[in-house]
Amino acid sequence: MRNDFRPAERFAKGGQFIDGSPRPGTSGRFHDVVDPATGRTVHRYELASAADVDDAVAAARAAFPGWSGATPAARSEAMHRFAAVLAGQAEDLALAESLQCGKPLKLTTEFDVPGTLDNVSFFAGAARHLEGKAAAEYDGDHTSYVRREALGVIGSVAPWNYPLQMAAWKILPAIAAGNTIVLKPAENTPLTSLMFAEAAAEAGIPAGVVNIVNGTGAEAGEHLVGHPDVVMTSFTGSTPVGRRVAEVAAATGKRLHLELGGKAPFVVFDDADLEAAAHGAVAASLINTGQDCTAATRAYVQRPLYDAFVREVAALMETVRLGDPLDPATDLGPLISRAQRDRVAGFVDRARAAGATVVTGGAAPGGPLADGAYYLPTLIADAAQDSEIVQAEIFGPVLTVLPFDTDDEAFALAGDTPYGLAASAWTRDVYRAGRATRELAAGCVWINDHIPIISEMPHGGYRASGYGKDMSAYSFEEYTQVKHVMYDNTAVARKDWHRTVFGDR
Repeated sequence: MRNDFRPAERFAKGGQFIDGSPRPGTSGRFHDVVDPATGRTVHRYELASAADVDDAVAAARAAFPGWSGATPAARSEAMHRFAAVLAGQAEDLALAESLQCGKPLKLTTEFDVPGTLDNVSFFAGAARHLEGKAAAEYDGDHTSYVRREALGVIGSVAPWNYPLQMAAWKILPAIAAGNTIVLKPAENTPLTSLMFAEAAAEAGIPAGVVNIVNGTGAEAGEHLVGHPDVVMTSFTGSTPVGRRVAEVAAATGKRLHLELGGKAPFVVFDDADLEAAAHGAVAASLINTGQDCTAATRAYVQRPLYDAFVREVAALMETVRLGDPLDPATDLGPLISRAQRDRVAGFVDRARAAGATVVTGGAAPGGPLADGAYYLPTLIADAAQDSEIVQAEIFGPVLTVLPFDTDDEAFALAGDTPYGLAASAWTRDVYRAGRATRELAAGCVWINDHIPIISEMPHGGYRASGYGKDMSAYSFEEYTQVKHVMYDNTAVARKDWHRTVFGDR
């Protein structure tokens, strides 16, 4: 794998992509993109202003009639070309994602980029398969059918943990359904979102259909969400920020899709395969250095397996290799920033002070990794169910483990947080597994695994984890308007129902 990706050269024309072309921002303020592994600045660009957002929305609005009026086949063909262009840039996309996020190349090349390419291919096909109720004479005198129509200009806000995949999740269902979009990525991870939009233009998707504004949430984000010409907002991020997005969106009454925080339970019953559960817990808690809303964060283990599970997980965590993200042997990269590393460390330090046991990890590494935002894989035992470390979203490589005795207790503990994005249950018992799928209140429930997702299936949460769906055909419910059309078949001037307003039968 090359390591010669040069952001300053690739994005020399600016950090925005508006109306089919890159351009600089106009805020007068600049932002440094920092490599979390080294603390070095890898790119500097001018942030978007509110005026840039206005330009992007205007471009999207102008492009909407032509794009929404195109046939589904035409949109599908353009998106298939889009997938081909992205596939040709896979290596650069993986390098850029690693550089701006600190992700190991193993993750970007085997997870982020392939997942994104699969999303594009899926939605290229799904563009031709928008569903509606069959036309029929439901009352005998009229023919009714459903039109599924595009909404208009979508204004979306994406987080920093999966910039490339989040660009795909926001943009693809929107444009497949005929909408146009303005996406605001996180300002510290702008690179792959810009590359995504450039690839769309290269594939022949018309100017204005896909626009990227890289600015702060307070300026560009709030202006985009509150813009009167934006008809729908999709936001992925923390629950507190999601509540603010909902407040701003409510002022103009726009449609809203929220994918928010998570605190996923990982429930291990006494008949589970211990080796499988331990390996699954380590992988699912450390994916993307734990910066994943669906990551396993709370392991509940039935008491007969508890001690062995703790030993196995701790031993496996200690084999995980931290290092240079561009080294193919690296398992775990840094957190997104030193500020995030310090936030994670604060959770662990407070838990330790409150009496929890740090079984392994619980510190930032020294030596050659000291300049990066690294934190050791951490397993915590003996914390109280109502403690901060168990209840709050940490967003780092930290797994808590607690014992339980009965199945009823397991499900009660698993549901005892405000969140409901993901969960898993580990058991060989088909009846326990069935009960888990019914009683774990989460948008995704895995049995004997935790983390895999597929384009054909929806992703979204319950309760404080938000509402609405990314991916799959279910996401079209967010990005389309259903219209009922009814034709009279009688050709009778005076309908029988008219008597409810005037006259007799």
